[in-house]
Amino acid sequence: MHSPLAPQQQGTVRVFTQRFSSTPLGARLARRLALHQLDAWGIPHGSGTSATAAVIVAELAANAATHGRVPGRDIELRLTLTPDRLRIEVSDTRGERRPPAPGSLPAPDPASPGGRGLLLVDTLADRWEVRDRVPVGKTVRAELDLE
Repeated sequence: MHSPLAPQQQGTVRVFTQRFSSTPLGARLARRLALHQLDAWGIPHGSGTSATAAVIVAELAANAATHGRVPGRDIELRLTLTPDRLRIEVSDTRGERRPPAPGSLPAPDPASPGGRGLLLVDTLADRWEVRDRVPVGKTVRAELDLE
């Protein structure tokens, strides 16, 4: 006799994936389109989750367009919404320039205008990591727990 399967959590998984040019304009469009998609999924503009996701998408997309740029290659935004979490992934095609791992971020130079993006992600996300992207590149994944 077979034992019954454990009950599965009920809920819909929603996924949105879009490529953008690896430019500052592409990074801005990624942020705007992410907010539009979240609103369509029931996470309204101006809510705490929407505002937090906006900062994370903006920082990850700007980093990908700035530090992960390969001429002629796009960056990719992927949003995954489950009943209990929002996952934000931004991928680029430059594998050799990897950001520091969570927990090993250096303190930014106070005189430098940049270098704080991943510190914001580290502060705002419940979890984040850097993963290899197949066939080439890297993906920075950040997750927000939904309550």
